[in-house]
This record gives sequence, C-alpha cells and structure tokens, in this order.
Amino acid sequence: MLPHARLRLHAVVDTPLRLPDYAGSTLRGAFGGALRRIACMTRVPSCTGCPLLRTCPYAVVFESAPPAEGHSLQKFSEVPRPYVIEPPAWGAREWQPGETLEFSMVLLGRALEQAPLIVLAWQRALAQGIGPGDGRAQLLRVTQETATSEHRVFDTDDRNIQAPRIESVPPSTPPATAILHFHTPLRLQANGHALGAERVDARRLILALARRISLLAEFHGNGAPGFDFAALAKDAEALTETRKLSWRDWSRRSSRQQQTMALGGLVGEWTLNGDLSRIWPLLQFGQTTHVGKEAVFGLGGYRVSLPVSN
Repeated sequence: MLPHARLRLHAVVDTPLRLPDYAGSTLRGAFGGALRRIACMTRVPSCTGCPLLRTCPYAVVFESAPPAEGHSLQKFSEVPRPYVIEPPAWGAREWQPGETLEFSMVLLGRALEQAPLIVLAWQRALAQGIGPGDGRAQLLRVTQETATSEHRVFDTDDRNIQAPRIESVPPSTPPATAILHFHTPLRLQANGHALGAERVDARRLILALARRISLLAEFHGNGAPGFDFAALAKDAEALTETRKLSWRDWSRRSSRQQQTMALGGLVGEWTLNGDLSRIWPLLQFGQTTHVGKEAVFGLGGYRVSLPVSN
C-alpha cells in the first residue's frame, strides 16, 4: 500500500536517563527539535510563511498542513505525518550509565528519502539530552528487521548511513477470525471526544484505518489507493466482534500549547469474525501505521494474531 521501513535504534546511556510511563511524546519532541536545528535554513521562529516550506526536510517530515478545502475526506484536521515513534514498553523507568535504550521509528512514503537526516537527528537528540534531567546517550547502531533478515542502517564502527530497504505488506489469504492486541492506547473519537469500550465498534475501527492509510498514501506516497469506503463500512458492520478492552490513562505536556493534555485510550484484545477479505489488508498494514488519534506518538499500536487451532 505504501513503502515503509521500521528502524530499531540502539543507544548506550551516558548519564541517568528518565522516561515517563509512555515516552512517545517525549522522544518525538527531542527528535523534532534536533531535526529542526539540523535542517532549518532560514532560522525563522515558525514554519508558517517560510519560503522554503515545500522543500525543507524538516517540514516534509515533521510539520503538517491543514487539508485542502473540498477534500473528499473532510473528517481530518491535518495531514498525517509520515512516521510513527514506537517507544519502549509502557512503564516509567530510569536507565543508568552503560545500560541500553532501544526504541523504534517507522518511516512511511517520502520520509524514507530523509532516512540519513533522520538518523543524524536522533544521534544529536540523544547526545543533547532527553526526558526530565536531559539524560544523554550515544546512538550505537540502527537496524532494520525485514521479513528475511536484519539490515544494518548505521553503526559507530562505520559512520556511513545506509538507505533502509523499502518494505511492503505481502498479500496473504484472509482468515475467518483475526485478534487485534492493542498494546498502546487506542483513541477513536466522535465529536472531539475519545470513545470508551462500550462505544467503539468494528465499523469505526475499519474506517479510521482506511482514512489514515488513504491519507498517508495520498500525501506521502504515490496517491490515494481509492478505497471503497461504503463497501468497507458494510463489511465491517456485518462482522461479529468480541472486545476485551480497558481504559488506560495517559497525559502529556504540550510545550506548544502550554497545557497538559489527557490522551488515554483503550488497550486489550479485539476479535473480529466474518468476511475479512476486503478488510484484511488494512488490518495487516495497520500494524505498521497504527490507528486513531496521536498515532504519530505510537498510540493505537497493535499486532494481529490468529486463533490457535485445536
């Protein structure tokens, strides 16, 4: 659907480094700051109105613009960014000097072209300090696990940054049942409010996935894939589903808005049964793109499994 690569970053900690329960926002903020310092040519305080906005690597990767008027998908406020931060597992922790910090970043579409700059930005961000107390670390290596092997993108022994290998989702036979394991909070919204376990359903989930993937492909790939949203909605409504979801609270401090934002969501298992033939490719690729609000922080992350045969 959209070229992509998942990079795994491995760093050794130099000074005590503390991260909150969910570090996606913290890591993204440090990355964005470092990327802007490297890439910005004009040094203007805001990207708005910058004459280099359309060609600046920072703007291409990190900033987002509102949708054009009259767009066929009007239920979105901004173009999704072409990457996803996947932080360490849930739970506040302090890394001591000598310990290894690992996390991942998914690059989507044209963000792949900026992979060397992105790796350099992470190297600078970790060296300059991340989290409360600005704990510092050295980026040792960046790897990419493909379906068949592990590809080295960067390491300190050879400072050349290699291009990631472009991946795609291979076709597979749709199952009759798919189990989605949400490990980071899923935020599906209605009228600006996140929905609890009693209000979400397969239709909302599948359409949210289709909208996100379609917009990513349109703005960062080779064009919208032309999903039949009406058919997807009908297929989703015909599914039977079992939800074992619970609410997990999370909040983050927005330096731009100078306020604390509550961004909790649903975690747990969601089982879908029925005709998944049209839906299955979305469910597979959604493991890469994530789904729902604040997916760029890594929210709405899940993996798919199939029922174990007796």
